[in-house]
Amino acid sequence: MFAILKPSSANKIVSTLFSILPHKKRFSFKRVFGMVFTIHIVILTIAELSIFLIPERNNPDHWKHLMDAWTLISIVIGLVFYTTFYYFSLNHFYHLIAEKKGFFHFLLSSLLVTSILFTFYIIDGYLKVDATDGAWSPAIALLLYAMSFLLSAAPSIVIAFIAHLRDEKKQRKLLEEEKLQLEIEKSNANLNFLKAQINPHFLHNTLNFLYAKSLPYSTELSEGILTLSDIMRYALSEQNIKAGKAALKDEIEHVRNVIRIHQLRFSNNLLVNFEVNGVVNGITIIPFVLITIVENAFKHGDLKSTQYPIDIKLTIEHNNLQFFCRNKKKTGPKELSTGIGLDNIKKRLDLAYKDQYSLLIKDEHDLYTTQLTIHSL
Repeated sequence: MFAILKPSSANKIVSTLFSILPHKKRFSFKRVFGMVFTIHIVILTIAELSIFLIPERNNPDHWKHLMDAWTLISIVIGLVFYTTFYYFSLNHFYHLIAEKKGFFHFLLSSLLVTSILFTFYIIDGYLKVDATDGAWSPAIALLLYAMSFLLSAAPSIVIAFIAHLRDEKKQRKLLEEEKLQLEIEKSNANLNFLKAQINPHFLHNTLNFLYAKSLPYSTELSEGILTLSDIMRYALSEQNIKAGKAALKDEIEHVRNVIRIHQLRFSNNLLVNFEVNGVVNGITIIPFVLITIVENAFKHGDLKSTQYPIDIKLTIEHNNLQFFCRNKKKTGPKELSTGIGLDNIKKRLDLAYKDQYSLLIKDEHDLYTTQLTIHSL
């Protein structure tokens, strides 16, 4: 019994043991008990065969080596058993009471589980006191037995709690992903509701009508109306959007349209550099991500700076997209930023690309830089 008292580094064993348990059935007693029982049977069978099948079993040195091996096996058996017991018990108690009563009651349940094991351990030790060689009194033997239990249980509690925290982290991540999915679905539902209220064809036809009416009076005005008509059609129509993504060449075209509209606002006096490198045909992207970043630069940037024009650069290389946008920050009174645009971009990127993208925002004293990288398009 004392052989199981030495702690062992078995984090990998425990991680593997619990990682193969189905996530939704991690509290199933039959699965946990069956797995641990099977491990015990396999190890015990190997140990017994090693004793009876080796020809040198009458050699005292051979028995010493066998006892050392059995001690090591007992350590692993005890650690796996205690860890499994604590993991199952504490998780079960925790989910029964944690939502209503918090960590204090979780601690009490841990003490309850420990006391149950401790009681059986002391009873077992009491029955074995007579087997000692008389070097210790029964009281000292029981005290040492109790201390050895605490030493054996401590690493098991720690490992079980680490496994529990890992499981809870996975649960929280799943809940966050589900919450994000619900928010995206809600946003899409609102957009679909808006589309149902405002007919895209009506908007497009109205803007075309205004374009035709304004053409004899102002070329710039008619050009602005036509450009706005194209952007509205891109935003409201799903003709070129499949599975929530649009052709990158269309996104680039409407980035140019946004730049053109702002140039018209300032009589073509804006300094804007827009550079596209690489082959964009056949590549798709979630729509309005690049457009929102560029629009944000126009909204909060100093559009009259000759030293720092708005720099926009898109590069496609090895099936990866890199988008760079930098502007000088506007001086004086600034428009109130709600952050909704960038937050929406982050949520949509999380949903579409998960860990296959990076969005870096550098907010310096004078300059504001946004860098978006999407891998494996």
